[in-house]
Amino acid sequence: QVHLVESGGGLVQPGGSLRLSCKASGLNFKIASMDWYRQAPGKQRELVASIGSDGTTNYADFVKGRFTTSRDWPRRTVYLQMDGLQPEDTAVYYCHTYYGGDRWGQGTLVTVSS
Repeated sequence: QVHLVESGGGLVQPGGSLRLSCKASGLNFKIASMDWYRQAPGKQRELVASIGSDGTTNYADFVKGRFTTSRDWPRRTVYLQMDGLQPEDTAVYYCHTYYGGDRWGQGTLVTVSS
């Protein structure tokens, strides 16, 4: 069974950085495309970034140039490096894959506030 576990969220000041991790199990990590979504209070969940099995990345316009996603096959982990964080980035961030079905992690809260 596919299992995704996010970590790395927390409180950070505007302009600061955080790195989120998503540990995956129960899937062939080498061929699975992985996504990062976020959901802010009172808003719909939105796609932040994606990384394909070949390492190709795509980003939402609102994070381009600030966020970077990467993957580490031996560790079966996907990362989201977030720089230049702003209060509007405050949200629960989720790891997601369609491998083996529509699979989501439990989410990790990122709060950007002074």
